Amino acid sequence: MSDAERENYELHALTPLDGRYASRVAPVREYFSEAALIKYRVRVEVEYLISLSETVAELRGVLVGDGLAAWRSVAADFSDADARRCKEIERTTNHDVKAVEYFLKEKWDAAGLAGRGKEFIHFGLTSQDVNHVAQPLMLAECASAVLVPRYRDLVKALGERAWLWRDKPMLARTHGQSASPTRLGKEFAVFATRLARAVAALDACAHGAKFGGATGGFNAHGVAYPEHDWPAFADAFVAKVSNGKLVRQKHTTQIEHYDDLAAFCHALCRCNTIILDLCRDAWTYVSLGYFAQKVAAGEVGSSAMPHKVNPIDFENAEGNLGIANAALVHLAAKLPVSRLQRDLSDSTALRALGVPLGHAYLALGSCLKGLNKLTVNDAVLERDLDNNWAVCAEGIQTVLRKAAYPNPYEALKALTRTGKPATEQDIRSFVEGLDVAPDVKATLRTITPHSYVGAFDASEFAP
Repeated sequence: MSDAERENYELHALTPLDGRYASRVAPVREYFSEAALIKYRVRVEVEYLISLSETVAELRGVLVGDGLAAWRSVAADFSDADARRCKEIERTTNHDVKAVEYFLKEKWDAAGLAGRGKEFIHFGLTSQDVNHVAQPLMLAECASAVLVPRYRDLVKALGERAWLWRDKPMLARTHGQSASPTRLGKEFAVFATRLARAVAALDACAHGAKFGGATGGFNAHGVAYPEHDWPAFADAFVAKVSNGKLVRQKHTTQIEHYDDLAAFCHALCRCNTIILDLCRDAWTYVSLGYFAQKVAAGEVGSSAMPHKVNPIDFENAEGNLGIANAALVHLAAKLPVSRLQRDLSDSTALRALGVPLGHAYLALGSCLKGLNKLTVNDAVLERDLDNNWAVCAEGIQTVLRKAAYPNPYEALKALTRTGKPATEQDIRSFVEGLDVAPDVKATLRTITPHSYVGAFDASEFAP
């Protein structure tokens, strides 16, 4: 496709993933395009015939040596031209998996392979034996190669900021109001640890495959070859074709039951929800002036207001995470429900799996870009702390409780809840006027908005 053709395609694309954002989600498209699905189906069918040739007598010696290499190359060298040929056949068959079968028979003849083996292509299978090995394999490989590493990039970026900003005091806000101070690095450590756990759970999700014939009982296989243990064959085949990434579901209908996929969708939602929370907090810190944003030459923040530098990356991430999670929740609820042994509603829904993954991947890129633009505005952090001496009240009343001072909470409440901010002088005067032991008063003098930041061990984030 020429640059002009690509630009024209992107201008007329129905979804932004294939238009405006096409280049940013290319790694996901490698696994979830129509061409990718056809390629994975071909891979399953090719490897199935090889496994079958090692099992049934009629195929012994058919796929060996150069013949085996030629047959494997059909999947290994699968091209866009091959995908187009499959779609051309489908226009006649009106069935996508049958089109793959006919395509493979053409390839069999073109390779000059033994005639006896051709009719064993797709032997005993239903379409969903092919689809429900191909599709979970697509997901498993995309997750391990693209998605999980991208989420871990964000975990790493958050950990780096937790370490870099570990000693920067910052006013905390609960209910939007000033609260006991924290450390900027600690707040990023919160997201780093939350996301790390969620990503670990995502990475641990099982990926199940269905491979058992028209209604899950190997009926066709069993009537043709009753002497073979077809469930054991299928277990071995699924493990082999997926390099151990898939586990065959033992009891199924015509389709897989999608429980593993639903668990994956929910795990991905949890990751995305944590990132959405991060984006909203980062957006708020920018609005408070705690962060400035690096400016790109030539970039415009507003068509009317020249001064604007908006937190657009966090906003982009938030919007795309919402779209991703809405689709993931729908798929997790819809796919495990099927009428009796099968209806077709799962097929059309499952084709959309790449959409939430694309939006999630896009959001991750935006969030990382936003983080890389942030620079700490130390003056604003210090000013907010200086203007909120009332936040020392918790520490002061707690020390006074230890010293058996009468009604310390009530005394600090009267000092700080007057309708106007408690100043440094108000707090200092209160401390100096207390009838407490000298060592207690010395401790109270050390409590300032800049020092009262609590404990934070950042060692796990050290480079």
